[in-house]
Amino acid sequence: MNLSIRQMTTFREVMRSGSISKAAEAVGRTQPAVSIMISALEQELGFPLFLRENGKLSPTPEARYFLEETEAILARLDRTKETLGRIGSLEKGKLRIACFPAASGSFLPSVLTSFVKNRPEVELALIMRSSVVIEDLIASQQFDIGFSETPVPRASIRQTDFDLDCVCVMRADDPLADLPLITPADLHDKPMGILFDEHTTKVQLEAAFVAAGMRLNKRLELRTFFPGMHFVSEGFCYMVCDMITAYSHLRLGAGASDLVLRPFRPRVSSAISILTPAYVSQARFTREFASFLADSIRDMQAYVTAEWDI
Repeated sequence: MNLSIRQMTTFREVMRSGSISKAAEAVGRTQPAVSIMISALEQELGFPLFLRENGKLSPTPEARYFLEETEAILARLDRTKETLGRIGSLEKGKLRIACFPAASGSFLPSVLTSFVKNRPEVELALIMRSSVVIEDLIASQQFDIGFSETPVPRASIRQTDFDLDCVCVMRADDPLADLPLITPADLHDKPMGILFDEHTTKVQLEAAFVAAGMRLNKRLELRTFFPGMHFVSEGFCYMVCDMITAYSHLRLGAGASDLVLRPFRPRVSSAISILTPAYVSQARFTREFASFLADSIRDMQAYVTAEWDI
């Protein structure tokens, strides 16, 4: 059986109006064309839909049953058109995002809420994982977008990389806060909060101190910098930390006015990336959010640069 949407729409109008001429006017076709279409529909179905008596149409019992089916099919089609329209206008969609710890507390939730603010039908799945785990989740296509520390390139992952400055965080009433730039000499033998030995920021920071002939006093070892912000607030230590953690705490957090950021030189970098699966086509909604996230990272970088002269 080969029924067309136009046949069902025309049949519905005939049933509603009880007239070939009125149905023809409603669907924008001629009366003979509507008559031919109804006849063709009856032939396709194998039973009559109308009894024609004295120039009037009387629906058969089969026609009334077929109308119920037609209404259901056309209603579903209307809902589908509406849904596709919302997808096309980025009002509806699904996003599965895996995020590394530094951005999962404040930065990415803030970006996500801004993105979906006027999109009530967007469904989100957000998990926090280590950067190494995120790579595998994206490569295996279990998540649409990964936000992580920059991995070694691999064929199964597309990545957009960002190379950000790390910044020195200290109390606003600390004497070093009066300096426009912080160096290893300024932090010589002062208590520091740093990441674990294998982390790239720890390696870079230690190399900077060694090159300057200064002592790096490791008082606090962390897996991520975010809890270290509390220790800095209490005067327990200084930190040279990634920009996202610093920005999240001072710009997006509360009660952070007691802390300030200063540039640190020689430069210690923090490389982050937006990851997507390479072997599948990205949904339009996913591409749009990836672009929005990239713009948000650049905005953060510009904000920190402008506010703290980095």
